[in-house]
Amino acid sequence: MNVADLLPRRDDYDLRPRTLRADLAAGVTVGVVALPLALAFGASAGVGPAAGLVTAVVAGIVAAVLGGSNVQVSGPTGAMAVVLAPIVAAHGAGAVALVSVLAGLIVLVAGVARLGRVVGYLPWPVVEGFTLGIACIIALQQVPAALGVHAEAGHDTVVTAVRAVVAAAGSASPTTVWTLGAVAVVAVLVPVLSRLHPGIPSSLVAVVVVTVVAELTDAPVPRIGALPDSLPLPVVPGFDVAALRELAGAALAVAALAAVESLLSARVAASMTRTGYRADRELVGQGLASVASGLFGGMPATGAIARTAVNVRAGARTRLSAVVHALVVLAVLYLATGPVSRIPLAALAGVLLVTSVRMIPVATVRAVVGGGRAAAFTFAVTAVLTVAVDLIVAIEIGIGIAAFFALRHLSRDAGVRREPLTGPAEPGDEHIALFRLQGALFFGAADRILTTVLEGAAGTGAQVVVLRLSGLGILDATGARALGELIDTLEAGGLTVIVKGVRGEHRDVLSGVGALAGLRHPSHLHTDLDEAVAHARTHVRRPVVDGTGPR
Repeated sequence: MNVADLLPRRDDYDLRPRTLRADLAAGVTVGVVALPLALAFGASAGVGPAAGLVTAVVAGIVAAVLGGSNVQVSGPTGAMAVVLAPIVAAHGAGAVALVSVLAGLIVLVAGVARLGRVVGYLPWPVVEGFTLGIACIIALQQVPAALGVHAEAGHDTVVTAVRAVVAAAGSASPTTVWTLGAVAVVAVLVPVLSRLHPGIPSSLVAVVVVTVVAELTDAPVPRIGALPDSLPLPVVPGFDVAALRELAGAALAVAALAAVESLLSARVAASMTRTGYRADRELVGQGLASVASGLFGGMPATGAIARTAVNVRAGARTRLSAVVHALVVLAVLYLATGPVSRIPLAALAGVLLVTSVRMIPVATVRAVVGGGRAAAFTFAVTAVLTVAVDLIVAIEIGIGIAAFFALRHLSRDAGVRREPLTGPAEPGDEHIALFRLQGALFFGAADRILTTVLEGAAGTGAQVVVLRLSGLGILDATGARALGELIDTLEAGGLTVIVKGVRGEHRDVLSGVGALAGLRHPSHLHTDLDEAVAHARTHVRRPVVDGTGPR
């Protein structure tokens, strides 16, 4: 195992003046964009805005230095906030640090075990489905804050949102009016400013405007409240065997999300920059980032697709830009916690509502739906289960549905047909049945294909059956075993079986299950069709009766 490709390298950075200026500018830009999001995601998860800031700083630096993408930006994300909220409700905010460390260790082990390519097996409709589901959950989570109604984090999102609407409708207090106004201002300003110029940090500007207005009018809206004015010292979270047992499942779910979201974000970044990324190193970096974040009292981190996209569009060249982004947030933590503490929670709710709308464009939904009924069904089920049940369950069931449709498609494409013999016709050809197997001979299609061969051979009075296998693209152990049973059945019925065109990649599985052991003689295995047919004709002319006939 080559460990060097999991470690930082000299070419991770380019300190030439032009590249350095581009990275510094991009880092400042994305840091300004990340600030309100870090505050919002920390509050949304139930661990507090300060934990969001700590995560953006600590995890942002560690993942930037040790991760596998040169332009990836990491920190707290909406999807992670969604997963953490029920954990906070069940075990308290103090459990998040331990979950972060445990999940980070799991992701680290996955990277060392070279599991980085697993994300490539996730079907596109499943990815977009859980993205839409997460966007819906983020939006629903903001309803209480947008209406100025208190709600404890971690309870059923839909029910909590409905209760908040009912409570607000029954009171119509000044707080409700002000918070709705703050959300509306943010929801209007962010897209308008973004259209005016993509370089404007629209979320930050909108939050500043709402905060200034709230301060000048002494608006009765809930604020962020006191924040630490420095980075806390690292502390190993307290734990015992009982705590580890209770939080093991939660840590595994968080680790799965961290790995998937980080690798998806890195893949998006690679496509935007037309460069590659090291998947296994990315897992190592993200795992260590979550461990470090947990030690400093933060939350688990992942690669953030939106901030990574901002980083790329701002001209980032190397991972220095992501480090600068974290340092910008750190500067705010040391120098501006007073003003930040006065930000209305409704302003952060507005930022997250806009973020949720932007998470999955309408064009993407249309593309998924246009991909066929199977893709649309997988997409819809994954999205609904993400909102109604659980993110991990939704992904598991979504993958299962996608696999079912894929196997059904393979099964339909798989088939067998009888073909005419090659060369000029000869007497006795009517006693030779040539079958071409094509597509996939696997557990989902083996019985149908082999039944077709048996019925076809029995219905023509054949003495010799030639099985042409060169058209098989996929052959699994079930298919190989079924092929062996077919040969045994035909031979037991007095027919001679000749096999032609075994592909190189199928030889091991055929040998492993003994599929070709039932052939009467090694000469019944051919690579050339003409030779196979010629050999079959010798058996028709001189059938085996006493052991002296052709073999």
